[in-house]
Amino acid sequence: MTINALELSKALIQCPSVTPEDGGSQRVLREALESIGFTCHSMTFSDADTPDVTNLYARIGNQSPNLCFAGHTDVVPVGDTDAWIDQPFEATVRDGLLYGRGASDMKAAIACFAAAASQFLETREENFKGSLSFLITGDEEGPAINGTQKLLDWITDQGETLDACIVGEPTNPQQLGDMIKIGRRGSLNGYLTVSGTQGHTAYPHLADNPVHRAAAMVTALTATELDQGSDHFQPSTLQVSTMDVGNTATNVIPAKAQVVFNIRFNDLHRAEEIRSWVREKLDSVGGDYDLEVRVTGESFLTPPGPLSEVLSAAVQEVTGKVPELSTSGGTSDARFIKDYCPVAEFGMVGRTMHQTNECIEVADIDALSKIYLKTMDNFFA
Repeated sequence: MTINALELSKALIQCPSVTPEDGGSQRVLREALESIGFTCHSMTFSDADTPDVTNLYARIGNQSPNLCFAGHTDVVPVGDTDAWIDQPFEATVRDGLLYGRGASDMKAAIACFAAAASQFLETREENFKGSLSFLITGDEEGPAINGTQKLLDWITDQGETLDACIVGEPTNPQQLGDMIKIGRRGSLNGYLTVSGTQGHTAYPHLADNPVHRAAAMVTALTATELDQGSDHFQPSTLQVSTMDVGNTATNVIPAKAQVVFNIRFNDLHRAEEIRSWVREKLDSVGGDYDLEVRVTGESFLTPPGPLSEVLSAAVQEVTGKVPELSTSGGTSDARFIKDYCPVAEFGMVGRTMHQTNECIEVADIDALSKIYLKTMDNFFA
């Protein structure tokens, strides 16, 4: 039998899997994959400080190479349901569009790869020398602690090897075929607390205003560019996301000022170098401060090669477009997978991901399924 990509997309969207809840989505996928011969392993990973998360690893074949599809069934919250044309988990088709939370990011891509796998296996029958696998988490939109990282550890403990991986994130800005991601920038969050001495605004000599020093520190951090980019990456950027003192009085100098900032850095840096650079800038201003740094991922690059070539060829054959090989955008679970095998990202158009009335072109579901199928044909040629 073969899997219908549109029907599976709708079935997955109809599962209310707002992270970290699974909502039955991985059961739906597991049943579809088992129907075409995949061996499936469902696992729940736990951590003391984060919610339990359901994950799925499925494989067919026991030979190399193993081409893996990685993705996530969890979705972001729907927001104001009254602002949706239809209910966010109804999976409604209207005017050639499939609406629903997760349509773009990234339940339809999962369905497309499953449909492509079913067609590939039907045509190959007994002649398939290799393996296909699915690495699916419910923790990509969450803290990413009980998901892909632990699932990769588990499959390694089982003696599994991934030879190449396609992550189904919505990489295309405007049209299907626009862009393949071959890397991602690193991401570092800084939590800065500047301490001073509270006092009356009319008697500043009796106080120490931390807001002024916090402002000077922000200026020090933003006045100098980190770099001008590299061969495959745009320049690194620093953006302040909040600056707050929690002060409701106009005549009080506060005791503390807090600043939160994010740095997206390219392959010219490692997180530890960025941390040192930040400290240097803050120390140049001086005064009492505390800095907490959380790194969500280092920058990485899978240089153009066999995986991006077969994927690009499939995209061009189906859409007629030559996709850009890019490293733009935020982070994804590819940052974990890159330590195990070459990885590239390609999925749906991302114009409406995380938005109200998230939707995709129904025609793109068929086209993406064909792209994944041709990628399999090219990869196992």
